[in-house]
Amino acid sequence: MNKNYIPYLQVAPLTFVFGAFLVIPILTIVVVSFWDYDFARIIPDFVLTNYKELLSSPVTLRTYLNTLRYAAIVWVVTLAIGFTIAYFLAFHVRSDTWQTACFLICTVPFLTSNIIRMISWIPFLGRNGLLNSALVNAGIVNQPLEFLLFSDFAVVLAFVHLYTLFMIVPIFNSMMRIDRSLIEAAYDAGANGLQVLTNVIIPLCKPGIAIGSIFVVTLVMGDFVTVRFMSGGQSASVGLMMANAISLLQYPAAAANAVILLIVVLLMVAGMMRIVDIRKEL
Repeated sequence: MNKNYIPYLQVAPLTFVFGAFLVIPILTIVVVSFWDYDFARIIPDFVLTNYKELLSSPVTLRTYLNTLRYAAIVWVVTLAIGFTIAYFLAFHVRSDTWQTACFLICTVPFLTSNIIRMISWIPFLGRNGLLNSALVNAGIVNQPLEFLLFSDFAVVLAFVHLYTLFMIVPIFNSMMRIDRSLIEAAYDAGANGLQVLTNVIIPLCKPGIAIGSIFVVTLVMGDFVTVRFMSGGQSASVGLMMANAISLLQYPAAAANAVILLIVVLLMVAGMMRIVDIRKEL
């Protein structure tokens, strides 16, 4: 056998899996997005009606802006929490055993379903929930706080709870790759703690921050279960809009929405990759 074919044979299984489970489903969604439909059936065709209705609707624009707002807020909060926790684990926890124990504490909740962890906030944040009851009994507030549940606050809180780990792990991995002699050299040169953080640690953590940001933003953009449960139907997202269209058997409209969402997310990821060249940094 010609040895020139060996590399192609090695990548063939991965190429098959990639094509069968990613490329073909995406192409199918693109094709269906151009089909027509009525109240009871899907009609194979080539029409632009789905995209025209989607792009000309002010509801669509508001929904996308609301989803982007969720993504931006969650990204900022998860980045702050994730960087702080990763920094503590990397530079203040010296023992490998304690680092592993702290990681287990972070990851154990992920052994349960996302839905279970999300719904667990409802009895805690509800009008008669544990938090409101504690605040009223302590005399901090006169009446239960209404914004804690079925609001944008609840949606963002659930997102942060669900996706912070996706920010912690890549940032921690980047921090552990930093040569400690660089930090010592910065201190020897007269830099203070803040200067070391901003001029040494953060620049060297850019790959981890970029990877974590891609995870968090893409997950929030496509999530619909969290918005549905935690907002009580009072907020909307792109994913929820697609889920509603599917429930009404409007598959071509949902497919068109999925294509637009995919393009938006890819543009966001491309923007992040332009800011931080992950392949070069790694």
